[in-house]
Amino acid sequence: MQTDLADFIRGTSEGDEADAILRKCVHCGFCTATCPTYQLLGDELDGPRGRIYLIKQVLEGTPATTKTLGHLDRCLTCRNCETTCPSGVRYGRLVEIGRHIVEEQVGAERPRRERFVRFLLREGLTRRVLFDPAIALGRAVRPLLGTALKEKIPQVRSTGTIPRRTHARRMILLSGCVQPALSPSINSATRRVFDALGIELVPAKRAGCCGALRHHLEDETGALAEMRQNIDAWIPLLDGGAEAIVINASGCAVQVKDYGLLLAGDALYAERARRVSDAARDLSEVLAAERSRADGVFRRLAQSAREEGRRVVFHPPCTLQHGQQIHGLVEDLLKSFGIDATLCADSHLCCGSAGTYSVLQPKLSHTLRENKLRALGATGAQLIVSANIGCLIHLQAGTSLPVRHWIELVDELIGHSGQTPNP
Repeated sequence: MQTDLADFIRGTSEGDEADAILRKCVHCGFCTATCPTYQLLGDELDGPRGRIYLIKQVLEGTPATTKTLGHLDRCLTCRNCETTCPSGVRYGRLVEIGRHIVEEQVGAERPRRERFVRFLLREGLTRRVLFDPAIALGRAVRPLLGTALKEKIPQVRSTGTIPRRTHARRMILLSGCVQPALSPSINSATRRVFDALGIELVPAKRAGCCGALRHHLEDETGALAEMRQNIDAWIPLLDGGAEAIVINASGCAVQVKDYGLLLAGDALYAERARRVSDAARDLSEVLAAERSRADGVFRRLAQSAREEGRRVVFHPPCTLQHGQQIHGLVEDLLKSFGIDATLCADSHLCCGSAGTYSVLQPKLSHTLRENKLRALGATGAQLIVSANIGCLIHLQAGTSLPVRHWIELVDELIGHSGQTPNP
């Protein structure tokens, strides 16, 4: 695709990056076949190819409109199109650049209520000092809440015992911003599983939100500030011998892995950001690497799983399979634990959660959820497992089937197998 960037963006780092991405696009349209919003709406401008044209026009000097904004807002940023694209177009990065510029041009024209909701999401979800007590209050008055709010506040599960033992091997655990309040059992289960493998997971006290929420709500300044805060919290631990940064929410993992890219122009943080990105590991990547060393633990888990015999279906989040390009690893891990976790039809499609999308685009989000749950239910599974807090909360709100993080299932099997703390 040929481009002729406008003066305001030509020669800038974002302009050069966008130009390189645009020039890779060959207009083939393969991306439309796997785009969830195009499938639902049938509008070329609500598919990747159409949105690429809209962004190209804006970068070449055509003023953005609220219609442009609406088409970009309806993008889930699931990046399914990236997995499909034969030319390697980095659509996810292009739409980030395009949204940032369009927001600058016409974001003030959003309805006042919409701007207020975006402000609340940006400031409320990313600050645990605000979010944790809000969720505690919401649970206390949950019976009085409307359906829309109820489905965002799940019933809390017991965290169980937090490991207190120390190990020679240490890794950093990203606690997250919303996960500790919405589903604290995920982090505690992760710590128990790693404890069984002889690895101590250490939370960094000064680390906070990974920056993804602000980043996707066009608060680039706030997102970069959160990234720098995390880097400052993690680097001393990496210097002290921590082997990796373990992330059990795939949405956070894909963001942290991009720190090196997003802070490449920051002379003070660029090198440390690259180091953090290099150290970031999705939970599944770490356990896969530990599989041969901890074979005895895995065999005992497999025996426990066979005795339990539950039918399990795995929903791979978009941030796992398209963002991080991790395919089949969780399913393979679960199989090695004795759990035959199946995939549903069209497992590549988004469930509709997509961070704050379920709040900002509820109609499309709920339609995608209904489609996903119909496919998941058709497998006959008794349990749905996934790998991202947003997907878990979103799916659970629409089904009576239990929806858990896959590491919680592994943690249960460790308890059932009577596993001792060390492999």
